[in-house]
Amino acid sequence: MSPSIDPAIDTPPRAQSPVHRFGTLAVHAGSPHDPATGAVIESTAVGKPVGAYEYTRSSNPNRDNFERAIASLEHARFALAFSSGSATTATILQSLAQGSHVVSVSDVYGGTHRYFTKVAAAHGVQVTFSPSIELDIAELIRPDETKLIWIESPSNPTLSLVDIRNVATVAHQHGIMVVVDNTFLSPYVQNPLDHGADIVIHSVTKYINGHSDVLMGAAAFNSETIKDRLTFLQNAIGAVPSPFDCWLAHRGLKTLHLRAREASLNATAVAQALQSSPHVVAVNYPGLKSHPHRAIAIKQHRNGMGGGMLSFRIKGGKEAAERFCQSTTIFTLAESLGGVESLVEVPSSMTHAGIPQEQREAAGVFDDLVRISCGIEDAEDLRADVMQALEKAVIGPKINGFNGVNGHS
Repeated sequence: MSPSIDPAIDTPPRAQSPVHRFGTLAVHAGSPHDPATGAVIESTAVGKPVGAYEYTRSSNPNRDNFERAIASLEHARFALAFSSGSATTATILQSLAQGSHVVSVSDVYGGTHRYFTKVAAAHGVQVTFSPSIELDIAELIRPDETKLIWIESPSNPTLSLVDIRNVATVAHQHGIMVVVDNTFLSPYVQNPLDHGADIVIHSVTKYINGHSDVLMGAAAFNSETIKDRLTFLQNAIGAVPSPFDCWLAHRGLKTLHLRAREASLNATAVAQALQSSPHVVAVNYPGLKSHPHRAIAIKQHRNGMGGGMLSFRIKGGKEAAERFCQSTTIFTLAESLGGVESLVEVPSSMTHAGIPQEQREAAGVFDDLVRISCGIEDAEDLRADVMQALEKAVIGPKINGFNGVNGHS
């Protein structure tokens, strides 16, 4: 038998010799400019960018898409995204002229209070805090000076509500804008622009993103004048989110209605359990019939929902509050809120620690106050976790000392 001969192998054509050297190829090969956006943002001529985009701080497709989504959900014509909720607050305050006066609810996020008292004041903007803004608004307005009314409804952390329409009616009679921080509820539960607010803001970090992996803020409004002013400041100050964070937040937004509904159901179950406990002094939750502003919740919130946030005062003072937070096994001790996981904290020592004690307590933020953010876990598991932590925090020390185990089982 003659030996077999393998068929000849044809040598394939060689790739065309590169025109450029290695470094140039590494940068440009496989990276054509996007004809729709011009990124890396290309110009057809000096001063003439391709498409709508010139520089990513000024605008980019991911941010534009996210802003359009926020505007739609808040029933607004326009929305702008910022690098954080605090950056959103700072930009709005920066839009006011020196010598302007602001009236704010007393019970605000600690970071907002810090900006109002430490930063805005240095820029010549004065802020007056009111524990009962609906009753005091007419008296607190300074003719020709007051330019802005600042509302949190629900407030952080005592969950007080404000009738937005009542305040906006008085403010607009004097040509004053009304801003509502809607972070605690999200656009699914409440739309402040529908009730007369001029601007609604969010810490997107919280419910809108919902997965504790993004830091962002947003503002929505209908006025073209506000749009022009805030867009200029957004670009000039540069407190903008990255395109990737915008994409992540937009992803989170798609499940907001599902998460917000579940969080509200869970918070209702936890609030009812706390209200029935002899170890609790008081529960702050607008979904309860006992809440002093329940009628406002029915008026302003979708289906009267209470949202996923609540707070309560525990018997035993500051020490019991801290023990409670260290005794939960599902709730995690952390300062944030609005994510899929449930969180717990002591505002007087954490989120609101920068506010002087006298001012904190005047707003209802006592050392024994615990704030809870309900996630989307099973309601019965959350209820059971709260009840066992109450027993350990209040009864445990009287029996056999305390051994905190905060974390995950």
